[in-house]
Amino acid sequence: MTRPDQRPLTLRDVSEASGVSEMTVSRVLRNRGDVSEATRQRVLEAAKRLGYVPNKIAGALASQRVNLVAVIIPSMSNMVFPEVMTGITQVLETTDLQPVVGLSDYLPEKEEKVLYEMLSWRPSGVIIAGLEHSDASRAMLRASGIPVVEIMDVDGTPVDSVVGISHRRAGQQMAQAILKAGYKRIGFLGTKMPLDHRARKRFEGFTEALAKAGIEVADQEFYSGGSALVKGREMTETILKRSPDLDFIYYSNDKIGAGGLMYLMEQGIDIPNQIGLAGFNGLDLLKGLPRELATMDACRLEIGRRAAEIIAARVEHPETAEPVRVELEPTITYGDTLHRG
Repeated sequence: MTRPDQRPLTLRDVSEASGVSEMTVSRVLRNRGDVSEATRQRVLEAAKRLGYVPNKIAGALASQRVNLVAVIIPSMSNMVFPEVMTGITQVLETTDLQPVVGLSDYLPEKEEKVLYEMLSWRPSGVIIAGLEHSDASRAMLRASGIPVVEIMDVDGTPVDSVVGISHRRAGQQMAQAILKAGYKRIGFLGTKMPLDHRARKRFEGFTEALAKAGIEVADQEFYSGGSALVKGREMTETILKRSPDLDFIYYSNDKIGAGGLMYLMEQGIDIPNQIGLAGFNGLDLLKGLPRELATMDACRLEIGRRAAEIIAARVEHPETAEPVRVELEPTITYGDTLHRG
């Protein structure tokens, strides 16, 4: 059988190649109807040989849904989100659902645009990072009529289901560990807060816990853009020139913390006796450093898995439409840069 190179394959092509009717081909490819195993294999082999891919958008017109799950995250360059995606994929690959990723770059207006485009494809569910969205985005999520799971954060009011950790409590717990270890002159280095709500909440929880102990953050420095490792080095040098009596630095993420650790080691500073350090996220890169940075696991893989499980269960049993709230508990790793109190 020959056909023009530019003409898309159709059911008729598969029908002719397999020697069965178009209706039978349709039943096989949609896994519907009573078809013998021999016929099913003949159709599947013909479709595979031809490179035929069913038009699931057209096939979903009756149900108004396709087997796609819209996953909207801020970034893939941030080392946090690939692990979240791994968890989502591990669950969805055991179902008929397929994740499709959109990136918001931490910008509400871009998130709104990506969400609009993705919802126009009528996906079966949405997994979206964070609880802070524009009014338009929240309205679209509420009106979508499909399962929505907001991930990473539980400090707020979700549209539907939510899976994450309390970043405010994570900040509080780290502050308590630092205070218990006897540190008192504490600095903070982090990202620009308006763009990173979860980092802002950790900082708020951190400062609240310090205040309860009668201690204020002695100095702080913020950055946006550029290499996090380089920024960590630069900010650590800057803050210590300005406040040389600091005895602890809390970084909003592990990458700038790793940069700070390397700078301090080059300066011959005694860690954690002269100065202690801690980051956040529990990234694997810490295990390759000369000294292991204290950090807190953000439960990234489990967040992805649990979110995908909620979507899959709701798609399979749409009658169970009750929102689900899953709050995971991060743990502190003391490493070589924070004394155990």
